[in-house]
Amino acid sequence: MNKKKQTKILILIVTYNAESHIESLLERIPKSFIFSKKHRIKILISDDASQDDIINVSKKYINQNKKIPIKIIKNPKNQGYGGNQKIGYTYAIMKNFDIVILLHGDGQYAPEYIPQLVDPIINGESDAVFGSRMISKKNALKGGMPLYKFIGNQILTKIQNKILSTNLSEFHSGYRIYSTKMLKSIPFQHNSNDFDFDTEIILQILNTKFRIKELPIPTYYGNEISYVNGMKYAYKIIKTTILFSIRRKTKLYYDPRFEHGENNNNYTTKVEFPSSHKFAIDNVNKESFVLDIGCGSGFVAKKLCKNSCIVYGIDKFSQNKLRSFYKNIQNVDVELLKENSIEYDEPELNTILMLDIIEHLSNPEEFLAKIRNRFCHYNPDIIITTGNIAFIHLRLALLFGKFNYAKKGILDRDHKRLFTFSSLKKTLKYSKFSIEKLQGIPFPFPLIFGNNWFSKFLLIINKILIMVNKRLFSYQIAVIAKPLPTLKELINHANINS
Repeated sequence: MNKKKQTKILILIVTYNAESHIESLLERIPKSFIFSKKHRIKILISDDASQDDIINVSKKYINQNKKIPIKIIKNPKNQGYGGNQKIGYTYAIMKNFDIVILLHGDGQYAPEYIPQLVDPIINGESDAVFGSRMISKKNALKGGMPLYKFIGNQILTKIQNKILSTNLSEFHSGYRIYSTKMLKSIPFQHNSNDFDFDTEIILQILNTKFRIKELPIPTYYGNEISYVNGMKYAYKIIKTTILFSIRRKTKLYYDPRFEHGENNNNYTTKVEFPSSHKFAIDNVNKESFVLDIGCGSGFVAKKLCKNSCIVYGIDKFSQNKLRSFYKNIQNVDVELLKENSIEYDEPELNTILMLDIIEHLSNPEEFLAKIRNRFCHYNPDIIITTGNIAFIHLRLALLFGKFNYAKKGILDRDHKRLFTFSSLKKTLKYSKFSIEKLQGIPFPFPLIFGNNWFSKFLLIINKILIMVNKRLFSYQIAVIAKPLPTLKELINHANINS
């Protein structure tokens, strides 16, 4: 952040029934900070439809301290702790503030520490600063934190750190400083209006490249009233943290809170465990000529190159670092391909890969017809994989009325056609392909849990279930098909004696 210009800072005080605390809280904000020539400070008291006299108490303080820039807003209807923050952050963005400092109206978090907490953002060292009571745990208890809250705070933080592979000393401090640049980039508007808002915004930051810094603050518990339902709060934040972690690793469900900060064109390698990638690699012979349609990130081509295969690729997106694995990459939207525009001129073609591609097509039958017309004279194996819309997870979801699209997976939002074993077989039959092999692929557990013993155990269980009922327990469908010769091809090869 440019230190030569004044930094516009909003001190956001969220209040609810805090008339007995607001005056002392305002008085404790360091005047040297408020009137510093380095900053342009404004205090916003955002009252959440309080039932006490906090507005008049605040107005009285303003009249007695007219040099301090304070604005009061009162929500006509209670928005909740998170909803009140949303209003304040939106105000900060609308008014072009650089930094927002969150304070609670009950004075539990020491405003005297504002100058040192805001410095890391001003100096460009961080994008969010949390005042942590748990950097010095003994001081938290000395400051009057009830033992049950201390234990609960630590247990929840340890669980969340474990799930997220983070190392925060505290997830549950309400003393927060954010850069508005960061706030603009995260969809906090979709967050909860309740107390779990604070956890959700941490998860949103973790979904980006923005930086969090923790600094120690003193703990103070007085006669303020807590409106947090502890058990409900714990359940909600752990549930959200688990779902966020699963979603971040798999993209298997849609959640508007966490759709930011990601590139949907980058896919994860699945070559080391049973998957569509592994199925393709296992069914391509060494030294084969391969056409990889929808080659994506090139993980399969990399493995095939090690087996001395010659690989051609077609994809709308391709990464320069992967071009070395292909003899040629044709950058074109597969949907727009014409059969005579496919760049391939080798004397033979052993395998065509269509891994997780036909579900992206508006008319798979038409596309398959193009492939048959263009390449049937080579008599190649056509390896096709696609999601199984009849997978047990989706059947159970439908049973409860749920059908949630996602960034990846069977219900990827870019998917235009969905298949079962039966419908894929019909599609291939109508497109004049014979099916040589039909197989189920298990759920990609290693993408969630890592490629470890637990994932391998789950994969074994899934494979056994697929043997029992592949239509129900297969996450994906894998097919090896052959294009039937066209009438033109039959005529060209017919031996007619006259």
